[in-house]
Amino acid sequence: PVLTIDTNSGVKRISRQGAQLWQVEMGAYSTLPADLPAIHMGEGPLVDQPLTVEGKVWKVTCISVGNPHCVTVVEDVDSLKLEAIGPAFEHHANFPERINTEFVQVVDATHLKMRVWERGSGETMACGTGACAAVVAAVENGLCPKGETITVKVTGGDLLVTYDDEGVRLTGNAELAFTGVTTY
Repeated sequence: PVLTIDTNSGVKRISRQGAQLWQVEMGAYSTLPADLPAIHMGEGPLVDQPLTVEGKVWKVTCISVGNPHCVTVVEDVDSLKLEAIGPAFEHHANFPERINTEFVQVVDATHLKMRVWERGSGETMACGTGACAAVVAAVENGLCPKGETITVKVTGGDLLVTYDDEGVRLTGNAELAFTGVTTY
């Protein structure tokens, strides 16, 4: 089956790929500052740009996939003190509406390991749009091949992302988180 869902970022098509495995057509992305928004970083694509955070220069790629992301490649995601550095990225003056930040370790050309600091939430176990941003950034920086499925390992499990000329597609498990009843 294919589901069509209207979201704040446009209509998304979701298709079943197997038992509890679904793929979302995420659509296009943008690395332009106006689409994030980002200020004081020039007008061109924000790919492999320096960003000074608390006195340290990080190389970042900033991407909007319906919400804003700042992706930076690190040697070892497990050793990061995310609770210390995450808020400094989130509230950086260059991101007036705050930003989600993905810290990505390249395991090999088709495997990434990621930790994410989500604006307003802190570190989270997974982030679908963040995984998409991480893969697009890795491809744009020549670290992963375009058109191949890239596995993104997060605390909550594995996400599969394909970025090609058709756009970005995210595949992962769909599991029941909770049920509820509302009354009017």
